Amino acid sequence: MDRSLSIAVFSDSALPILNGVAVSVNLLVEELRRRGHFVVLYTSAFPGFEDSDPDTVRFPSVRVKEHPGYPLAVPPFVAFLPAFKRHDFDIVHTHTPFTVGYAGLKWAQRSGIPIVSTYHTQYDRYTHYFPYAPPSVVRQQIRRHTKLYYNQVDRILTPSNFSRKWLRKQQVTRPIEVVPTGIPQPTDLNQSESRKQLRFSDDQVVMLYVGRLAREKNIPTLLDATAQAVRENPNILLCLVGDGPIRAEMEGYAKDLGIGNHIRFEGSKPRTEVDTYYAAADVFTFASQSETQGLVVAEAMSYGMPAIVVQGGGASEAVEDGQNGFISPSSAMHIAQRMIRVANDPQERVSLGNNAKASIYRFTIEGMGDAVLQNYASALGQNLPVRRIASVI
Repeated sequence: MDRSLSIAVFSDSALPILNGVAVSVNLLVEELRRRGHFVVLYTSAFPGFEDSDPDTVRFPSVRVKEHPGYPLAVPPFVAFLPAFKRHDFDIVHTHTPFTVGYAGLKWAQRSGIPIVSTYHTQYDRYTHYFPYAPPSVVRQQIRRHTKLYYNQVDRILTPSNFSRKWLRKQQVTRPIEVVPTGIPQPTDLNQSESRKQLRFSDDQVVMLYVGRLAREKNIPTLLDATAQAVRENPNILLCLVGDGPIRAEMEGYAKDLGIGNHIRFEGSKPRTEVDTYYAAADVFTFASQSETQGLVVAEAMSYGMPAIVVQGGGASEAVEDGQNGFISPSSAMHIAQRMIRVANDPQERVSLGNNAKASIYRFTIEGMGDAVLQNYASALGQNLPVRRIASVI
């Protein structure tokens, strides 16, 4: 955009939380600031964490016993409203429809500021995190809230066609544009050195998973598939980077399956260390059907890894079946078949990996920034040109 904007970003999730929403918000804020726009991020306070960024405003929060890593911002936030008004923002961009995102919506409406909202997560797939009511009731309430919230904004961004179609099914009628979340440029890491650092042997075919260890990620199916695959190729190793509420359960399940020597639970790692795993591994595996995009799939592919993903959800939209990876039915048998195929054919693995790296050009941070700014211009009722930046991947 030719002129700089003053932008208020609202998100219940932000760093140091490491999930798709927090990472996406951080990348967007950094890109907008790099282009000369003024951005204030409003989010939840995280106990023990202090921001180095003076333009991050954190609302008081509480820890919920069931989910201590996800502090919940607690209204009222009225004490922060005068400073919000003084900034005279051009536009408000919300990234969650809950307490922080709802504050952003109401403050924008009261101030007459156009509002853009990104729909990141299919929240009705997460009913198991609300054990206080039957899942069917929670699901119904989430869908009702989704319709109510997103029909009040000027424009909606969402990272995949899958999530766009889902919003339409919920009778969300506002303009929706698919804007994939951008990914960082892959770091220049040597695969051989990275494998040595992580203690992967030369003969191991490393299948990598990066993400939370949670029920909605379909981890048991991934372990079942590995158990079947190692019978055909004992060099297969599944490496899981991430932590979550079912980690201990999954460690026990891996032992019960008799594949303890073929599984490594690495726990949560800083984002910079995750790059070493991307550089070292051979194949990315992802069985979740709850994603609107599956940011880690595109990140892995940028390192030249073919991806095995399951049908359903937005994670498969980066994968062209048989070209840069495989899209599998959500069954252990079918996932195992694809694991065995890529493990047994190093030539095909390299070819798929090369195609994977070449295919994710549309997921650049610069492309995301262009699309977001164009939607800001539309929400502002302007037809301003967006400065184009060439892909860096």
